Amino acid sequence: MSGRAHGPAASIVVGVMRLARGRADGFSQFGGTRESFLASLAPLIAFPLVGGALMLMGGGGITALSDLLATVCALVAPPVLSFELARLWHRDAAWLRFATAFNWCQWAIPVLGCMLLLALGMLVAVGLPRSAARGLALPGLVSYGLWLHWFIARHGLGLSRFRAAVLVLGINLATAAIVVGPRFLTLVTNDATFGGK
Repeated sequence: MSGRAHGPAASIVVGVMRLARGRADGFSQFGGTRESFLASLAPLIAFPLVGGALMLMGGGGITALSDLLATVCALVAPPVLSFELARLWHRDAAWLRFATAFNWCQWAIPVLGCMLLLALGMLVAVGLPRSAARGLALPGLVSYGLWLHWFIARHGLGLSRFRAAVLVLGINLATAAIVVGPRFLTLVTNDATFGGK
């Protein structure tokens, strides 16, 4: 199949399936406009917003609001950080299509996670120890997620293998610092405050 599939939803599904299998031609299924990028970001943010609103209405208070803000930061940080690196490496013209594909491909990871758990469940049923299944599930999913991000960066932005690895590693570490950093500082500050009393 060449070109874009019929309809935007079909194009997105085909593009995600191709990229998830390591086929760079999947990029042709995604738009390279601001509207395409915002449409890819909207569902990623909508679910946490609805969940956060429900938790706030259920009396979650400041903890629910803090969790919601951390989730939004985790979702918005990769596009912002990747844009800066793309601009630094003179790849900003390709960034919108890359970022759109990157956002849509986030949905491939939980789908693969479900398939992996199903496969491991069948292996447990025929004798694989549960501890071994648990030891395979998370590293396997994380490894695939990192590879997928690397593949999308390499082909979406036209980067070398090394630069694509730098982008993926840098974005993941920076996003973790943005999300976990404030919580860590709060814990350290609270420990110092209560420890000093």
